[in-house]
Amino acid sequence: MPLIAAATGGSPARRPVWFMRQAGRSLPEYREIRAGRGMLESCFDPELVAEITMQPVRRHDTDAAILFSDIVVPLRAAGIDLDIVGGTGPVIASPIRTAADVASIPRLDPAAVGAVTSAIGSILAELPDEKSLIGFAGAPFTLASYLIEGGPSRTYEHTKAMMLAEPELWHTLMGRLTDITITFLRAQLDAGVDAMQLFDSWAGTLSKSAYEEYVAPHSTRVMAEVAEYGVPRIHFGVGTGELLSSMTDVGADVIGVDWRIPLDEAAARVGHRVAVQGNLDPTVLLAGDDAVLEREIDRIVAAGRRAVDAGAPGHIFNLGHGVLPNTDAGVITRAVELIHSL
Repeated sequence: MPLIAAATGGSPARRPVWFMRQAGRSLPEYREIRAGRGMLESCFDPELVAEITMQPVRRHDTDAAILFSDIVVPLRAAGIDLDIVGGTGPVIASPIRTAADVASIPRLDPAAVGAVTSAIGSILAELPDEKSLIGFAGAPFTLASYLIEGGPSRTYEHTKAMMLAEPELWHTLMGRLTDITITFLRAQLDAGVDAMQLFDSWAGTLSKSAYEEYVAPHSTRVMAEVAEYGVPRIHFGVGTGELLSSMTDVGADVIGVDWRIPLDEAAARVGHRVAVQGNLDPTVLLAGDDAVLEREIDRIVAAGRRAVDAGAPGHIFNLGHGVLPNTDAGVITRAVELIHSL
């Protein structure tokens, strides 16, 4: 598998590429199959999960499929009242703000995500042997930010207020969310995923010192509790250039890099200890010019090559965040073809 080889210091047969949010609104077949179905309803339908997960692999020939799901799925499965609202994102019915709120957070029963594990079995039955299936979960901090704020936020004021003013309550909350994250990931790993990615999407809102004190211990426990499976553990966040070393220290085998810094610089920041993943700006796919696409892909590939030449175990081509919804699916296919040709 090219992705596993690149993640573990091997020699992939071709440069591996997959895209965050490769399964989604950029695909007409996805829009068709999702018509009239809510996001969470879709995430708990094993046949639909399997079909949507496979769509970009069939269309684009990516080297990996990533499980179609959402980071709040394990929260919903545990019994937390939330929904994913179109145009907004996750919305929590009763935000978590007090000790009583934290105490009410239930544990996740692995059986509650049986639809997810069932889908994994169907995906693996169809996925070609040379392609990898990536499982994923939201990191405890990002889950906490949604629960505390009640939904997406620009300032994370309630989250940071609890973190700084009520550290004991904060760590109790993070401990409960860490338990849920571990249970969700282990269920996917037991079902047979080949790699996993921990999305700490909003960790970039934190200072390095805040991350290391309030977040890193919990993400470290997540990574440690899945280490025995021996699969590559990818760690990714947005705007985390200043946190890359700390995010690697928690136990990552691959560090995901957004588009803000060159890949070779990111590799240097983590001491070339792990493989790098990234980091094409998603808006490049909207430029509408093949020459621009080729130029920018060449630039990323060159930076990845420099990172590997300097000692990084490998480079997995990806975007610096997810595919934007109005991206032309044909451009994604051309990007994959070009990456594989280099």
